[in-house]
Amino acid sequence: MRASLLVLALFVGSSLALDCQEIDGSLKQIDASAGQVFGVNSEDSIYTRYGNGWVRVPGALKHVTVGPAGVWGVNKDNLIYKMIGGRWEQAQGLLKQIDAGGDQFIAGVNMLDNIFCLNRNPTVTTRGGTAAIPWNLLPGSLKYYSCGPYSCWGVNWLDQIFVMKGVTPDACMGSQAWQLVPGALSMIEVSTDGSVYGVNSAGNVYRRDGVSVANPAGTDWTYLSMCGKSKHVSYDLGVLWVISPEDKILTCS
Repeated sequence: MRASLLVLALFVGSSLALDCQEIDGSLKQIDASAGQVFGVNSEDSIYTRYGNGWVRVPGALKHVTVGPAGVWGVNKDNLIYKMIGGRWEQAQGLLKQIDAGGDQFIAGVNMLDNIFCLNRNPTVTTRGGTAAIPWNLLPGSLKYYSCGPYSCWGVNWLDQIFVMKGVTPDACMGSQAWQLVPGALSMIEVSTDGSVYGVNSAGNVYRRDGVSVANPAGTDWTYLSMCGKSKHVSYDLGVLWVISPEDKILTCS
């Protein structure tokens, strides 16, 4: 009971009201980086934001990601794909969730919640096909994993939150020592600038404050108040992209 009260006190300690606007379209998952936005809908159709509308991208994915490592995704069979020259090329391995937000390296988790990352050189040079890829297996078990320029964050099946420090493009495994962060989230995303946002099981959105190169774990959480609940978020260039439980798309600032 004491631990539960501590988490509750942490998450309601500070709050910030966001101004959100619903935009066109319907998506179940979204990812944004450096001005690019990709998402997938309930039928696994892929879309990218172009101007004030959505453009259909050929293929079918259940999860798509865009970042310094490029555009990657995984399909319903957990097969991994990388966009090369406007075409999806299958890469070796199996993941249920993938993230391209690291400094030109890829990370993700598989069906058993095993955690993997791929250093910069193979991430950038792989052209798909049957060639083996040197995936690195990290210790631990997570259901969702996301990386930024200097740290990676993840959540496990209990919604516990962990951060991995010491991450670099050529050492994506970092220190290999997880730091438990107070709180509980069902998904978490690290933006290209290192900002950390997440959603809890109740559909509430939080931002990690005090995150920096010197202190990758940050200091505390701020509750972001908005109309309605959320199930997925992604932050880029001052805009928080939000997906509601009904697959509505909102932009918040």
